[in-house]
Amino acid sequence: MNTQVLKTREEQLNYVHEAIERSDDLRKKGEHKQAISLLVDALRYGMEKATLYYKLGNVYFDQEDLTRAEYAYKRALEMDSKHVNAMHNLAVVYKRQKKMSLYVKTYKKSQRLSLSRPRNPDLSTSQKRRLRFLSGKVFLWIVAGLGVILVIVWLLLR
Repeated sequence: MNTQVLKTREEQLNYVHEAIERSDDLRKKGEHKQAISLLVDALRYGMEKATLYYKLGNVYFDQEDLTRAEYAYKRALEMDSKHVNAMHNLAVVYKRQKKMSLYVKTYKKSQRLSLSRPRNPDLSTSQKRRLRFLSGKVFLWIVAGLGVILVIVWLLLR
């Protein structure tokens, strides 16, 4: 646990980000208690709470502590209702707990959420330029199609 008091917001944010990274490493090594301690300590700063609860849920899930994992994922969703991964993992917890109706409902919600909030792909400058060009062409075709329809309607109603 961090016993020192971090005064500036920047120090606190750096600590929280470091805690997230270190907890991932500890989780991979199977040192779950240390990871939990680190994440709980980072929660006291009130920053990145959705991510911290999500990571905490993952650690509890690895320990097969499904009740605490469920609680952590629900808290992550309270902080960020559109956290796709927390929603999906909550559905998996429900499935493991044999709460099938909750599983189906939550899984469907996570799928809808993932469609409405796709991951942000890293595109190169040339790829972005190409997408803008293609979207401009599609827009022009749509406008031209609507223009043709309006002309046809105008001709028929004359």
